[in-house]
Amino acid sequence: MLRSDFTALFGQTPEIVTEAPGRVNLIGEHVDYCDGFVMPFAINDRTYAAISKRRDRNIRIASKQRTGEIFETSLDQLAPDGKGDWERYILGVIWAFGGQVTSGLDILVDGGVALGAGLSSSAALECSIATALNKLFDVNLSLPELARLAQRAENGYVGVPCGIMDQSVSLMAQAGNALLLDCRDLSTEQIPLDLASAGLELMIIDTRAHHALVDGGYAERRASCESAAKKLGIKALRDCSVSELESSRSKLTELEYMRAEHVVNDIERVHQTVEFLKKNDFVSVGKILTQSHASLRDRFEISCAELDLAVDTALANKSLGGRMIGGGFGGSAIALFKVADIEPAKTAIAVAFKSAGYVEPRFFTSLPSSGAAVIN
Repeated sequence: MLRSDFTALFGQTPEIVTEAPGRVNLIGEHVDYCDGFVMPFAINDRTYAAISKRRDRNIRIASKQRTGEIFETSLDQLAPDGKGDWERYILGVIWAFGGQVTSGLDILVDGGVALGAGLSSSAALECSIATALNKLFDVNLSLPELARLAQRAENGYVGVPCGIMDQSVSLMAQAGNALLLDCRDLSTEQIPLDLASAGLELMIIDTRAHHALVDGGYAERRASCESAAKKLGIKALRDCSVSELESSRSKLTELEYMRAEHVVNDIERVHQTVEFLKKNDFVSVGKILTQSHASLRDRFEISCAELDLAVDTALANKSLGGRMIGGGFGGSAIALFKVADIEPAKTAIAVAFKSAGYVEPRFFTSLPSSGAAVIN
């Protein structure tokens, strides 16, 4: 369908069609830009991109979610000026490739990852485009190099100071596994995540609360973490243990200490989760998820009333554990359940949201999926 839509819109057949997934981060939140360890997995929902080269240097971009709109610019007008909307994520990737993109482009995207839900729709879009351009122009970047390029697009062009996690898992994920990622050197280990065999499912609760990382709260948290690392004399908070942080508390402001305490402990929670998953100890995994939520809520201060209600109601309805995911200030939460307890919990959460006067949440589940790919 995307190919025929592309042809109808641009009058030519796409040279390449690619896909890239969104993600759920099981554990390790707001630690990727601190060089920490994270453990996300790719979800089934994906963003697709159809692209062809042009004979001139013009760029035309359209989305199946924006019927009738075509954004037009050229390679000679690319500049990270902070202007624009969703198309900035695409233009940023083209910009990050630099002179390796040597002709204009016609691009049609079809975004299947929920926007503003904390599932990294932006990385899915970036990585679908990056995968296509890497192949289309024979650039031959490795997957870690592509992840760095997509991150540079979001940092330098869009203006969101994100870490490397979202782009890495969108590109490197393997079906059936969570991705243990060292955000310093991008080394990875595939960690089997077989919930079905244990009779479990991970519920994703989209609170539909506002989620926009360009609002500044994300950047403020990152700045606090970087300031704390500098005062501690280390490259990043990844290089600080829990005991070292406590002994150096006087060097930090109270706010810096709070932020650093979350990061250092959440990195440790990642390593604990790996060990529990290898033992199929999902009860302990659930407890860690809940601990992480409390830290994000109280120490990092990026939860919100809707996220807290989702997690608290899940826990009150037989969840093994749960937490908010993503950049914060809205978006989604996850909760681990026995399969038989899923539907009653959904009902309870929906009732709680209605009683609180919130927008009705959306629920879905996803098995760990594969990363970005060229479809044709």
